[in-house]
Amino acid sequence: MQCPLLYRFRVIDRLPEKPSAAATRGTLVHAVLERLFDDPAVERTVPRARAMVPGQWTRLLESRPELGELFEGDADGELLARWLAEAEQLVERWFTLEDPTRLEPAERELFVETELESGLRLRGVIDRVDVAPTGEVRIVDYKTGKAPRPEYSEGALFQMTFYALVVWRLKGVVPRRLQLVYLGSGDVLTYDPVEADLLRVERKLQALWDAIAHATETGDWRPRPTKLCGWCDHRSVCPEFGGTPPVYPLPIVPAPRTDEPRVRDRGGAEGGADGSVPTRGAAPGPAEPGPGGQGRMGPVS
Repeated sequence: MQCPLLYRFRVIDRLPEKPSAAATRGTLVHAVLERLFDDPAVERTVPRARAMVPGQWTRLLESRPELGELFEGDADGELLARWLAEAEQLVERWFTLEDPTRLEPAERELFVETELESGLRLRGVIDRVDVAPTGEVRIVDYKTGKAPRPEYSEGALFQMTFYALVVWRLKGVVPRRLQLVYLGSGDVLTYDPVEADLLRVERKLQALWDAIAHATETGDWRPRPTKLCGWCDHRSVCPEFGGTPPVYPLPIVPAPRTDEPRVRDRGGAEGGADGSVPTRGAAPGPAEPGPGGQGRMGPVS
């Protein structure tokens, strides 16, 4: 949706990308907010949450040693210390938006997957699912960037209605509320979907996948220039910047599926909202860079 050619570079060509400090910080913050609920409610405090940040960074670094590249040359550790402090501030801000002592999530980092009648498979990872005593479901997603202006909120809501569609098809229940928690600006965006919303998303996803299938067959992956191009790792091979893309087509080799967490793998159609194709188990979505970037790899490509 953002750029067909970028989709090709990431999902088909699988061109390497440099680790992103913003995306990695988002993953770190998410890990802290997920694991904080392992503690009894009374222990879910600001000091406890902030103290978890260094340990979770060590754990993340152990699983992804390449992330150490982010702080190469930082001999005195000043950059790392500032980066960790920023993560701690985001975690602390969350306490001004929600009270974790009054929450007992039904699910955290929930992997969901379903298949539509057309055969299109949808999957995603939901940050948090709350279930009220009455059975009403709330889907919650954390964003470490700033809330978008109203005219740009459609993309974020598309992600959430995508999750709602998957849950609806799996459980037969339309989530009562979708909630985006923006830690960068201290805003909470909510939306209460109805079946008609989810049916529209379903039609949109099918049309999107049809377009992906057509581009796969024809090799017609066109760049879509935006202000985000300034943060793209692939400008050297993008015709918009005088580059030449790799030869197409490439041989398709099935890859084994894995559901292990990465810096940012978020759901989608078999290629869905984050852009994967039938040859992949889960493909990295686009970064959410730029001023007020969301800090993780984004769900819509």
